Amino acid sequence: MAESLLFEINPESGVESAAGADARLASALRLGSEEAYELLVARFQQPVYNLVYRLMADPGDAYDVVQEVFLKIFRNIGTFRSQSSLKTWIYRIAVNEVHNYRRWFFRHRRQEVVLEDDTEGGKSFGDTVPDRGRSPYDDALNDEKRVLIEDALARINPMFRAAVVLRDIEELSYEEIADVLEISLGTVKSRITRGREAMRRQLEGRLEPEPSFQWDPAAG
Repeated sequence: MAESLLFEINPESGVESAAGADARLASALRLGSEEAYELLVARFQQPVYNLVYRLMADPGDAYDVVQEVFLKIFRNIGTFRSQSSLKTWIYRIAVNEVHNYRRWFFRHRRQEVVLEDDTEGGKSFGDTVPDRGRSPYDDALNDEKRVLIEDALARINPMFRAAVVLRDIEELSYEEIADVLEISLGTVKSRITRGREAMRRQLEGRLEPEPSFQWDPAAG
């Protein structure tokens, strides 16, 4: 049975490496294992939602985009070849889907004024996505500061925003970010530096000076 491929798939168990666990999960998914699909969603639905939410110009559309991300994961799992981690492969799909949605939005809806109905759009998937849990990032800031920073993130160049979110919130390495965004390490570092500077400009004068707040949670 395909489910047998999931034996001890948790990389934290010490039985196999994370890369081995990723490959085993991908193999089970390609064979149509229902258990593998459930494990994939349980493992990645919250991180993917958090990432998409922060990259969207309109976070209210995040559920729809996340739904498309998982559809593409399921349809394209056969292309996963373990050359990167399963996480970075999935994050690459998520970032690209946000980009595709943004491009579609400006092409088709830029001239429209749309009143969104909160009861529609992504409802079937939204029912399965839990409330965004508090991460170390959230715990480090009180609610007021978190709202200001989320707002500042939404105002900076989307290209820089993705790099900053992946580094300072998702805590990916430079190499992983280069893999997700499909750019060079030098470009990764440049985008992070420029994104952090844009964040500082956005937050200047908006936060209480306690003492001289700096947007540099990753410190390099």
